[in-house]
Amino acid sequence: MEVAEVFIACKKEAHYSRELILSQPALVHIISGEMGVVTAEHSYHFLPGDTVLLPRNQLGRMSKLPLNGQPCIVISVLFRKERLQQYYRANVNQFKAMHGHGLRKFGAHPLLKSLFSSLQPYFDLADALPEDIASFKVEEAVRILRAIDPSVDELLNHFEEPGKLDLAEFMEQNFMFNLPLEKFGYLTGRSLTTFKKDFKRIFQNTPGRWLTQKRLELAHYQIFEQKRRPSEVYLDSGFEDLSHFSFAFKKHYGYNPTFRAL
Repeated sequence: MEVAEVFIACKKEAHYSRELILSQPALVHIISGEMGVVTAEHSYHFLPGDTVLLPRNQLGRMSKLPLNGQPCIVISVLFRKERLQQYYRANVNQFKAMHGHGLRKFGAHPLLKSLFSSLQPYFDLADALPEDIASFKVEEAVRILRAIDPSVDELLNHFEEPGKLDLAEFMEQNFMFNLPLEKFGYLTGRSLTTFKKDFKRIFQNTPGRWLTQKRLELAHYQIFEQKRRPSEVYLDSGFEDLSHFSFAFKKHYGYNPTFRAL
């Protein structure tokens, strides 16, 4: 089933995503509550009235939390590749490609306020917009973003697949994200076979063993130096669940993660 292009989401309880990696850019407007995004380089915090433009292939984790007794309610606009390509072919004759693909935050702005205010009545009827209305709103969102900040073209008009990156640097920065090896390969511009070959050459270890050790070292530091509980660190360290983390931790260190953690 195809994901809607424009939709509203409401989280009444604290919600923590696992790995966030979008296949298309997304514009997210916070109506109430608070939203956080953590990447390898930065931690972002968004409050009611903020709007954030998330790039495709941005690796991170997202949290949606209630605030002041209000649930986290956000409106999201997804920019599908074919929709963006159609828009730029029809409306932009010349474009100089640059390298500013990072997350963008927008504060209160009359044009953004008008866009999201016009969407809210539709959500009184349904959680997502009909296809024909959504197509108009997506193009309106692109035009508004370009009017506010023309440099968003660097993010929206960027369709290339990831190029070949420095594998050691990327893995040292992103090992805590629990991705399949195929996805690590894709984000570093490699096939799975090439990724494994390059990884073994660089680290003298298999990806699985290296990732487990790095994640356990991070978790150990957070528990015993930062005094965090195992239940607070296992996801941040890249483990699937608490029981798997506890088993791997004891096997590696010889004692449970709860030992001296209190």
